[in-house]
Amino acid sequence: MVDTLLDFMLGPLRGISEFYFEYQLIFNTIIVGFAAYKLFFSKKKEVKNESAN
Repeated sequence: MVDTLLDFMLGPLRGISEFYFEYQLIFNTIIVGFAAYKLFFSKKKEVKNESAN
């Protein structure tokens, strides 16, 4: 009964969420790695701009 309710409420999103949960470790690693990359390189630019002034 719960599966029927979830299929009705989530619709096509249910298949996407199953795919995400199956490969969650890979997706989260990519997202955290991208965020760390952006943080590292954005701070490097700020330091360059401050030293130029």
